[in-house]
Amino acid sequence: MSGRKFTPFAIGAFTIIPEGFPAPSPCGLPLVLGKHGAFGSGEHETTTSCLELLPTIPGIGGCRALDLGSGTGILAIAAARLGAAEIAAIDLEWAAAVSCQENVRLNELDARVFTICGELSAISFDPFDLVMANIYVDILLPLAGQLVTLTRPGGHILLSGIPLQDKFDICRRYTNLGCTVVDSRIMEDFATYLLSRPL
Repeated sequence: MSGRKFTPFAIGAFTIIPEGFPAPSPCGLPLVLGKHGAFGSGEHETTTSCLELLPTIPGIGGCRALDLGSGTGILAIAAARLGAAEIAAIDLEWAAAVSCQENVRLNELDARVFTICGELSAISFDPFDLVMANIYVDILLPLAGQLVTLTRPGGHILLSGIPLQDKFDICRRYTNLGCTVVDSRIMEDFATYLLSRPL
């Protein structure tokens, strides 16, 4: 967002509401974002596609989720709004982690979304029901084995931030690790994939 102002807008089942604005009517599941979040307000096509796919994921209610490269925490907050019971939101950047924590507070989700500043190794390796990673492809490829291992059998992986020229490499890498493509969004510049880890 880079400090600029924006007004509430809808993406799929959600309504993005900047801090200080009243909820519009009608309003989807509210995602309130603070004024200082320079790490994604939902307008970028990668975030939009993730928000469109999240409500389609079976079993998201009550699940345990990971948001790797959480930025503002928008995906973690969206998963919580859909009923996820516990979400670990992790980002390398201190400013992103601070932004995420502030947005979690604004959405009154402190009891379910836990913000971590650090690398993937900073979290427990107990498997998650849902792993979300809207990050650079040069992270998604080398971490593929870890992300699949972090996903319980029968769980889902939501990947975005994938330039179109890299989508085949991503599909091949994750399917070679046993994943199945459940759904996808091929956009103007990027691709998003929802995968499942078979039982």
